[in-house]
Amino acid sequence: MKRNIAAIALLLVLTLSCNWGQRRGVSTPEPEDMVNDTVYPLGFCTDSFRRVDGTVAAGATFSGLMGSLGLSGDETYQLIHASEGIFDVRRFRAGNSWQAYYSDSTKLKYLVYQDNRVRSIVFQCRDSLAAWTYDKPVERQEKVADITIHTSLWNDMLDAGASPLIIVELADIYAWTVDFFGLQEGDRFRVLYNQDVCEGEVFRIVDVPYAVFSRDGKEYPALYLDQHDNGNKYWNEKGESMRKAFLKAPLKFSRISSGFSYHRLHPVHGTVRPHTGVDYAAPTGTPVMSIGDGTVISKGWGGGGGNTVKIRHNSVYTTAYLHLSKYAAGLKVGDRVHQGQVIGYVGMTGTATGPHLDFRVWKNGTPINPLKMESPSGDPIREEFKPSLDSAYRVRSQRLDSLLVSSK
Repeated sequence: MKRNIAAIALLLVLTLSCNWGQRRGVSTPEPEDMVNDTVYPLGFCTDSFRRVDGTVAAGATFSGLMGSLGLSGDETYQLIHASEGIFDVRRFRAGNSWQAYYSDSTKLKYLVYQDNRVRSIVFQCRDSLAAWTYDKPVERQEKVADITIHTSLWNDMLDAGASPLIIVELADIYAWTVDFFGLQEGDRFRVLYNQDVCEGEVFRIVDVPYAVFSRDGKEYPALYLDQHDNGNKYWNEKGESMRKAFLKAPLKFSRISSGFSYHRLHPVHGTVRPHTGVDYAAPTGTPVMSIGDGTVISKGWGGGGGNTVKIRHNSVYTTAYLHLSKYAAGLKVGDRVHQGQVIGYVGMTGTATGPHLDFRVWKNGTPINPLKMESPSGDPIREEFKPSLDSAYRVRSQRLDSLLVSSK
């Protein structure tokens, strides 16, 4: 009788283990790893093995690593075959960490490869070769941020307790409205967003349903609404597109080192002369983008301006990009370029004291200050989506205000 009870208990344990393995799409762990009916996060009891940690070296391959850890070439080949549909070994990346588990000094039992912040791939390196995934628990959080500029967007974002990852989202949403290199003290961002957190760290901004930028008492709201046309997804409260004909700036995350002026003391020649552009200080190699659709009308050496690209956008506006270290591959005169397309890279060719982009704009042939350039909006939201936008504006603005009040 006792033998029957023990057999039934063992059967239950194996059944639970088998069900777990089937749900994960892997082979069932062998009884030697089963202490009880506990389901281990990685699929095996890590405390039962000796662990060795490492990082994928530059140029390393999956086969090479497995060989160095004690797996034969034939076993590695079979393991790769067993992991098809679970992990493509061609995605094996340098810098990612791994943990090897041994039952004794030489016999490799498991390899756990960290594919990304959340997901690991577990390789079972025994007679029963298999692979499965393990995802760490992820918490989805609705958050708000209220940032007033005092020093820099980065520092003020941190001081407000928000993830700096939101900066990238804001830069994309307001790329046509806000010059992120010309933010002023007192400028303010209020943002309603969702983020994913793993092991206490924010690793992804999921979306930004609503944001408001404020300057000098004027507000610029941005609402997310998808028309399912692969086009613009952000609108102001009137249904006007946040996407405009021209970007506010031709490169990301730098500072303005010299503004538009007809009486600037030249930093090299020491004389007062016009500077009908804006200098953006940035590291050599920073990508430079066309601020709008247009045609390349010149590309070449511009004397003191060094390597220069000039683009005609329409019958009214022309832009130029000076001091480039190099041009985008394949770019040539006559090419049609699109808004946001990289046309070159920051440098200090020509007359320059440091790496920067000298950006210039002409309107009807006359130089204008790029920072004061007005840009027409794209097509407004379609009429059938206007009620949804109005509703979203009311709900999200109230939600943002409510969460900001409760967070204080």
